[in-house]
Amino acid sequence: MERRYRLQKNRAFQYVYRKGHSVACRDLVLLFAKSRELRVGFSVSKKVGKAVIRNKVKRRLRECFRPFLGDVKTGLYVVVARPTAAKAAFGDLQKDLHYLLKKQGVLNPPGDPEGNRAP
Repeated sequence: MERRYRLQKNRAFQYVYRKGHSVACRDLVLLFAKSRELRVGFSVSKKVGKAVIRNKVKRRLRECFRPFLGDVKTGLYVVVARPTAAKAAFGDLQKDLHYLLKKQGVLNPPGDPEGNRAP
């Protein structure tokens, strides 16, 4: 995932935690706050594992989110990894992320890049 899509500042993460709406599943939690730009941040705590494991989970989550960059609505996203995410297979993380994006209602319909719905 390109750096221009990354949420990096602590202030931005705090804004999403405070104002965002969350949905969760067994391995992940997805928070979404409306915004004019598309930014994605990943939060993996020390409960997940040591630094090597945390970085591996973050790399996997970035790669899971990358195919959805053109299909999601603009806004600020934070993906929080639960401790079980360290043992989850890559395919399971992909399925969980897709499920959370659908549950959150932020996936644009196919063929509609702007997210506009017909009346």
